[in-house]
Amino acid sequence: MKDKPVLLVTMGDPAGIGPEICVKAFGHPVVRKVCRPIIIGVPAVVAWYADKIRPGLAVTSIASPAGASAGPDALEVIPAGDPAFDLATTGTVSPEAGSAAYSALVAAIALVESGGADAIVTAPLNKEALVASGSPYVDHTETLAALTHTSPLTMFEVRRLRIFFATRHVSLQQSINLLDKQTILKSIMGAGLNMRRLGFANPRLAVAALNPHAGEGGLFGRQEIEVLAPAIAEARGLGVDVVGPVSADSVFAQGLKGRYDAVISLYHDQGHIAAKTYDFERTVSVTLGLPFIRTSVDHGTAFDIAGKGVASEVSLIEAIKSAARYARPYRRNYLTIPG
Repeated sequence: MKDKPVLLVTMGDPAGIGPEICVKAFGHPVVRKVCRPIIIGVPAVVAWYADKIRPGLAVTSIASPAGASAGPDALEVIPAGDPAFDLATTGTVSPEAGSAAYSALVAAIALVESGGADAIVTAPLNKEALVASGSPYVDHTETLAALTHTSPLTMFEVRRLRIFFATRHVSLQQSINLLDKQTILKSIMGAGLNMRRLGFANPRLAVAALNPHAGEGGLFGRQEIEVLAPAIAEARGLGVDVVGPVSADSVFAQGLKGRYDAVISLYHDQGHIAAKTYDFERTVSVTLGLPFIRTSVDHGTAFDIAGKGVASEVSLIEAIKSAARYARPYRRNYLTIPG
């Protein structure tokens, strides 16, 4: 066990399903097989779920990863957040829950940056609760960016399909307006750089088209001719193995079959729909561009089912597996392959 990567799993918003899926995921042999997992959060909350889900299992508080036993049944927690968190608020938005989620993430970042662990895996937090807590940041990614002084890049992974995004949390019209040559070129170069950091020596990339049939020679739109193709040509001139624009109704299926190592999606739903339709539960969000790997479930806090014992841990298990696979190669390559 001591040769396996140490992963810090933040329990997210304690009023949501995060603590439950952490306890469930840690009970799967595959998790112990690939890593040494440690929860960061409120020990009493973890213990409450452990008692409901895995009766008789002891929850142990430890001060740092160095104090972990690495035992196959260990459910060890590094405390973060108010130890007296009120479970009566389960299923609701509260500043206390937001504060606990923020504290867990800040603690995890500090431990990984100090070399105490290899990567971070995050259970979901609630943006409204986070802001209500007084956090200056609205989500995981913004917090990670600020505290590591980097510009993170999101990649989705499900089976063999990996997806980067040229634009994300803006309206569809704004996405189209933002799609200029420099934006596409930056996306291609960022994807290529971070794929190399993940261990792909010469990653094969494809850029999804915007319009039906990749614009049909300008008949259905000219972005492919005037924006996408020039950016792709410039990236190729800079040594990136990239093709496109490839019609969006086929490029993701081709990526899934292994024709490309990664696909650049032009806007949020273009890539999300492709990944989640294929396998909603096993889609993992990987944050790159940081000095370390961070992976996350691709679902929310699910307040409507929080505390009921019915939440699925599948996405968290997949996030843990991805983090374990990439953590150490990425950290090595981050130092040797500068941005």
